[in-house]
Amino acid sequence: MNILLTGATGYIAQRLLPVLLEQGHTVFCLVRNAARFDENKFGQNARITVIEADLMKPESLQSLPKNIDAAYYLVHSMSGDKDFSDSEAKSARNFSKAIGETAAKQIIFLSGIVNSAELSKHLASRKKVEQLLGEGTVPLTTLRAGIIVGSGSASFEIIRDLVEKLPVMVAPKWLHTKCQPIAIRNVIEFLFKVLLKDFTFGKHYDIYGPDILSYKEMLLEFAAVRGLKRRILIVPVMTPKLSSYWLYFVTSTSYSLARNLVDSMHIDVVADPNDLADKLDIKLIPYKQAIDLAFQKIEQNMVLSSWYDAMGKTYSKEMIKRLLAVPTNGVFVDRKSAPTSDRKLAAARIFAIGGKSGWYYANWLWNFRGFLDKLFGGVGLNRGRKNPTAISTGDRLDFWRVVYSNTQESRLLLYAEMKLPGEAWLEFKIVDDCVYQTATFRPLGLAGRLYWYAVLPFHYFIFNGMIKKIVT
Repeated sequence: MNILLTGATGYIAQRLLPVLLEQGHTVFCLVRNAARFDENKFGQNARITVIEADLMKPESLQSLPKNIDAAYYLVHSMSGDKDFSDSEAKSARNFSKAIGETAAKQIIFLSGIVNSAELSKHLASRKKVEQLLGEGTVPLTTLRAGIIVGSGSASFEIIRDLVEKLPVMVAPKWLHTKCQPIAIRNVIEFLFKVLLKDFTFGKHYDIYGPDILSYKEMLLEFAAVRGLKRRILIVPVMTPKLSSYWLYFVTSTSYSLARNLVDSMHIDVVADPNDLADKLDIKLIPYKQAIDLAFQKIEQNMVLSSWYDAMGKTYSKEMIKRLLAVPTNGVFVDRKSAPTSDRKLAAARIFAIGGKSGWYYANWLWNFRGFLDKLFGGVGLNRGRKNPTAISTGDRLDFWRVVYSNTQESRLLLYAEMKLPGEAWLEFKIVDDCVYQTATFRPLGLAGRLYWYAVLPFHYFIFNGMIKKIVT
């Protein structure tokens, strides 16, 4: 079958795509920026076609193939933009109209559980998108999920941050809220097993795991699986704003996402029971087992996708091209070079930089800079990286974004997503047997120039120490 996969660079789609390919389907991957879609992760597969289009621009959707059998709508926004609900609605309308002009027999939409009488802005937006997609001419199947547990998922990584960082948690009262988590493996099973099942057309189903837990119970059970002793003290006085800051500073999330999560977390997310799992022969995975399975993937360096990759700035194709051309005029440059006697080892260190490997020198200063970034509303340093040794264009790398990564050329180019009075690039490359390390900063006004001179003494020690560790 010919399948259209929207949101193809996202967390869920990156897990679903290999399954669709294994089943022999031809998949058309719809992305806003083709440069951010790494086909190499899925091998040299002739059954992947990348389509560059923007759901906010209906004219760009004219390129959709007409011989589509089914489409997955996996576009999702948890941004802090005030108009994200309007954007989601507009995208849904444009998509519904465009897919109606193809031969598609089904749209499969992954939404959130919306059974509560009171809905957060995020869940209300999801419900509106479902309504708009259902008004089109192509039959809609909606799967509604709550907390998704899997390596790289937002829920999993936030819970992991809280449990592993805080022996004692002073937490808001919404930790008593009930939810029904589901393993990512089960989510993917539901998504591909409802494909062209006509009994699901025009219907919605809650998909869920076998456990109904409070957020507090989820944290404590996570700790038990990891062999950690944790205490949680619930306080009734923590406002939504304070709760958002609590999540923001303790975990790797952005403040805007933390605010949307807190807005959703005071509402019970418990499923309406149904027999869809039985009809599709899906064995539901308990919460603790889902955690174990997630850590197996992490320990084997097999995390295919992460929610962190969506954090930070959104880059258009034009912006990526601009960032690749590192400016040379009106910039400050710190350039270092050093010979290496082991080119292969030096390259391995370059492509393993950041995350748990650290930055090779004065990591406490890097951590302090990440703390300052968080303090001013930035992404902070603790986003880490998906894989400790491999990195691709478009990946996040602590508070950087990978603009270019090529092991054959031994070149890695990073663009700063931290809060700065200007723009910053950090480049590593090996030419012959010499490592070149270049930091470029384009200041914005007087503040940018003052910033550069303020950090210059630290750059001297940090960048000298870093290149020495890379080449030795």
